[in-house]
Amino acid sequence: MARAQPGGGLLLVDKPQGMTSNQVLGRIKRLFGIKKAGHTGTLDPMATGLLVVCLGHATRIAAHLVDADKAYRARLHLGKTTDTEDAEGNLVQQRPVPSLSPSGVEAVLAEFVGELEQVPPMYSALKHQGRRLYAMAREGQVVERPPRSVRIDHLALVAWHLDDATAPGFEVAVRCSKGTYIRSLVRDIGERLGCGAHLCQLTRTQASPFELTAAHRLETLEQMEQTERWACLRPINEAVPDWPAVALSPEQLVDFRQGRMVAMKAPQTMGELDWVCVFHQGVVVGLAQCVHGQLQPRAVFPL
Repeated sequence: MARAQPGGGLLLVDKPQGMTSNQVLGRIKRLFGIKKAGHTGTLDPMATGLLVVCLGHATRIAAHLVDADKAYRARLHLGKTTDTEDAEGNLVQQRPVPSLSPSGVEAVLAEFVGELEQVPPMYSALKHQGRRLYAMAREGQVVERPPRSVRIDHLALVAWHLDDATAPGFEVAVRCSKGTYIRSLVRDIGERLGCGAHLCQLTRTQASPFELTAAHRLETLEQMEQTERWACLRPINEAVPDWPAVALSPEQLVDFRQGRMVAMKAPQTMGELDWVCVFHQGVVVGLAQCVHGQLQPRAVFPL
């Protein structure tokens, strides 16, 4: 079984509501006493759930994780739309909620499964003519946003709250591709139902291949001894379970650590330029690509 290499690894964090992803990252860096860290997908301050944090040398894998599929549990508040498309925004329009049934809602949800063209929200980090959309939105500007292709693999009704006088609506489970705005999905479902909607709760339950159930709460990490915290780190290879793994001999390790290509017997499933996790004595010592049947070092980690 692989171990996290010294000075780096992956930490699964259950992000609390009210904090930005970068604020959580700052807390983690201080707890671990480490300067080099990053996360693999931002959650809005209102959202909770799984945040995958890369510490130390594990930041070299982060670029390979941003494309991972995500899963969420989201609650819709029907009858009210906001400028941010979530509960933190200002009310834009209020409409009566029609008589709905779970079966009728499920039929509407089915229309959103598959490849979609989604217009991103104004309050987003996307840029228009060099400026962040959220900065323009705060100035009262609204610009045309070209739709983007996203994919919804699963969208199911999981809880019914239409009798809630404060926030009538329902909850859905979503599994989707990267770049999907759940706020905008909720907006579009609300329009399809004829009453509008905004997102009032959101929890990320999965960032493939990791699950929220394996994540650590910030307050729990803060109560741990430093050795306990480091023991929470996951080895880099767990983030890319589909990558081939190659173990090096001591002689090959010397060449690899000096940046030289290493000959190997490639698995039949390995193709040209495929990425590889490179091991020595159960520790991931680097990342490589298969080039003409040899390992080309791309990242080398300390032992």
